[in-house]
Amino acid sequence: MRISLLSAGGTLALFVGLGHLAWALMVAIGWAEPLLDLIFRLHFLTVQLSVAPFDLGRALALVGLTAFGGFVSGCLLAAIWNLIAYIPEQRWRARPL
Repeated sequence: MRISLLSAGGTLALFVGLGHLAWALMVAIGWAEPLLDLIFRLHFLTVQLSVAPFDLGRALALVGLTAFGGFVSGCLLAAIWNLIAYIPEQRWRARPL
């Protein structure tokens, strides 16, 4: 089964883009630092960090760049899948007499 490069790229771009949009929104409403504190505490980590104030330009860059990276990664994964998935099939195909 072949995978469309654009479909795979778009799907991964949407996935990582929406994840980073959610993070940017958590930073904007002040939920990011308490969430990080909880995650670190659950993993038995003590790290002194603080979340920077929300900046719309930085948030747009974060979402745009990660979505672009997701698109490129999805296209590459689909291309590799399409390349590998058809090699064994051709090897076992019956030869005409």
